Formats: sequence, structure tokens, C-alpha cells
Amino acid sequence: MTSSRSSNLSWTPKQNKQFEEALAIYDKDTPDRWHNIARAVGGKSTEEVKRHYEILVKDIMQIESDQVPLPNYRASGSNTRGYGNEQRLLKNLKLQ
Repeated sequence: MTSSRSSNLSWTPKQNKQFEEALAIYDKDTPDRWHNIARAVGGKSTEEVKRHYEILVKDIMQIESDQVPLPNYRASGSNTRGYGNEQRLLKNLKLQ
């Protein structure tokens, strides 16, 4: 496990969601951005929030540069052609 992955383990799903929401509210031009985000998340220091952001940016860059293989998920309820019920319904959807 990489160090970035292991440091992410201490973040709960709720904290990650709060972090994402706070990033949307406090953009790069916001004074005291990291302090505000840490306060919104709760239980994390300004330094932990900054580090979490750096890890997120690094992960996104790796994904976008195809350094991380995307998982090959098979939808539950897939039929033999690999189409899930939702995919089949969306295929026939006509927008007006």
C-alpha cells in the first residue's frame, strides 16, 4: 500500500464528503481556505487537510495520465451481452 493510500485510511467516508463539499465552497482565492475546510470537516488539522488535497491532486493526475488502470466492473444484473438493466433502458431512451 502506498503512503498516500495509507494516510487516506484515517478519513471516514463522511469526512471525505465534507471535504469535497468544503472544496466546492472554499475555492483557491478564499482567505484561510485550509483553515475553513478543516473546520468544515471536523477532527482534521489544517495540515491534514492540505495533505489530503495534495494526495487527491496526485491521484487525479495519475488517473488522467492512464497510470492507474480503471476497474472493469460488471454491473449486477447484467445479461449475457454485458448490458445491465439500466444500460438497456438508457440505450432506448429518446430525449426531446
